[in-house]
Amino acid sequence: MTDPTAKIRILVLDEQPLLRCGIRTYLNSQLDMVVCGEGDNIADARSKMAECQPQLVLTELRLGAGDSLKLVKELKAENRALRILVYSAFEESIFAERAMRAGANGYVMKRAPKEKLTSAIRDIVSGGIYVSHEVALSGFRKSIQRRSKNNHWRLASALENLSDREMHIFQLLGSGLGTREIAQSLDLSVKTVESHRENIKHKLRLSSGAQLRDRAAKWVAAASGVREPGKLPARIFPERKQPDPADSERSVSAVQSSRAFL
Repeated sequence: MTDPTAKIRILVLDEQPLLRCGIRTYLNSQLDMVVCGEGDNIADARSKMAECQPQLVLTELRLGAGDSLKLVKELKAENRALRILVYSAFEESIFAERAMRAGANGYVMKRAPKEKLTSAIRDIVSGGIYVSHEVALSGFRKSIQRRSKNNHWRLASALENLSDREMHIFQLLGSGLGTREIAQSLDLSVKTVESHRENIKHKLRLSSGAQLRDRAAKWVAAASGVREPGKLPARIFPERKQPDPADSERSVSAVQSSRAFL
C-alpha cells in the first residue's frame, strides 16, 4: 500500500544549471515533493534513473543534440508506471501532442506560472494528464473537425506536418549545426540527414537550403527568446568550443529562462 505521507520523488533534467537550481529549490519547498536527482543530458538521465529511482521525470524538451522524445519513449517502454512531465519554451501547439504521443503524461510551457508546474506534477502522479486549457481545446476542435462530413481538417501550422525526426533536425539546423554535425550527433548517415532536409523543404514549401536554414534559425531564435537569429546560446552544444563572450551569454540566457520558476 502506498504511503500517503511519502514525498513525490522527482528527477529533473535540464542542460542549464541555474534553471535546474531554481526548479530544485521550488519543488523542494513543497511539502509533498523532493528532487532526488538531476541531469543535463540523455546519458545523465540513464544513470540518474538507476541511481535515484524517481516516481516522476521532469525533463526539458531539448537536452543538447540528443533526441528527448526518443528518451521519453524508451523510459516509458521500460517502466509504464513512470510519470513524465515535459516542459519547454517551444510552442505547445506543436510539441505538446508530440510529447504525449511519445509517452509523456503532460506538457508545461516555461513561461507558465510556477504554480502550474506543481499542479501538473500532482495531477500526473494522481493518474491524470496535464496540458494547458488552450491545447486541450485545440485537441477537441481537431477531433470534431476530423469527424466532420467534409473532412477538410487542415493543420494549423506547416511545422505540424513534420515527423518527430524531421522536427528534431529542423531544430538542430536552426541552432547552427550543419548536415555532417547533425549526422554525427544523431548517429545517422549524411545521406539520411540530407534526405530529411529535402523532405522538410518540401513540406515547408522552401526552394533552397539557404531558405531552410534561415527559416529554422528564425524559428529557434523566437522559441528561445533571442531577437536575432545566429545569436543562440552556445549551451545547446557544449562540445563545440566558443569564445569567452559566449559564457556571459549563456549565463544571461539561463537566468532569463529560470525566471519562470523562481
